[in-house]
Amino acid sequence: MLELATTLQGQTIQNRVREVGINPNHWYAVAWSHNLKPQKIFSIRIWNQFIALYRDSKNQVQAVENVCPHKGVAMDKGKVQGDAIVCGYHGWEFNGQGECVGIPYWNEGQKLPCAKMRSYPVQEKYGLIWVFPGDRAFAELTSIPDIPEYDDSQCFMVPISGEFNAHFSICNENTMDVFHGYLHQNLQGWFDPVLLKLRETEHSVTAEYQVSYKGILTKLLGLSESGAVTTKTISIDYQYPNYVNKLEGTSALYLMRLPISETESRSFAMLFLRLPIPTWLINAVRRPLQPVILHLLFLPFLHQDIEMIESEQKNYLKNPQRRYVEVNPAIIAVQRLIVKQFDRYQQTLQHPEMIHR
Repeated sequence: MLELATTLQGQTIQNRVREVGINPNHWYAVAWSHNLKPQKIFSIRIWNQFIALYRDSKNQVQAVENVCPHKGVAMDKGKVQGDAIVCGYHGWEFNGQGECVGIPYWNEGQKLPCAKMRSYPVQEKYGLIWVFPGDRAFAELTSIPDIPEYDDSQCFMVPISGEFNAHFSICNENTMDVFHGYLHQNLQGWFDPVLLKLRETEHSVTAEYQVSYKGILTKLLGLSESGAVTTKTISIDYQYPNYVNKLEGTSALYLMRLPISETESRSFAMLFLRLPIPTWLINAVRRPLQPVILHLLFLPFLHQDIEMIESEQKNYLKNPQRRYVEVNPAIIAVQRLIVKQFDRYQQTLQHPEMIHR
């Protein structure tokens, strides 16, 4: 782990970070589990890979390429039949490994044609569906993020979804950037941020900021008395491709980033709050209180962020050659990691043994 200087100073952004793709040799959250119903096909996209999700007869999630190898029709136009996904055009059936297992007009006993679609490693955990879009031989070498708060009865969890018309690098920089509290001042957000520590590894960037809070919102969360200013430390850990943000003694935010295309991204986040109320009361009010906290506490912040993120993307597309200046070394470190992960993947295409390093 490398300790980096926390001094704020101007640096020119290398715009290549707005053009690079992902390292697909990681697990990506692609959907909330409850959105994939039995007998239904759910279409998702990971960096321009179109994938069809469905549940087999044992309720296990299967993930296959969303293109029929017969005529190229999207598989989500078909149906689920037992353990098979069936193309809606000619009724060709495929199992979870993408192998053709039946054609309705085929002669019994006749060998089926060699028609196969790609299948993907898939897991269901923490109420999310995770897909490994890279080389399946390496799927067991990486793991899904650990979320210990998920089973903690003292934590109040709020699920949050976000959609952004922007490259994932812009979204990731926003998550690391505590200095944009200025944007949220009308929402009684944080203020007076100070970058305390910054560390970098081959796979992560971790920053610690000191921030201040005051107002009715912080009182409700137990951060301060009404009118008083409270100073807290927030840690932001970018473990490519996901984030963990923790505000000491108060909250934890697990943000899973889904890069869709060069100008589209999604996020699946879980906000865990340690509210100043008894556990029995948390359990009693959990269901009705979730949408209240989501719409009153978190979404106003998210909507302001989306507006700025999408504005940044639009202006980049208008003039990709224009150079911008950044002063936060944590943002520069995030950009460096994104480019490094993409280059690392490109190298593994030529030298697969590098994935073990």
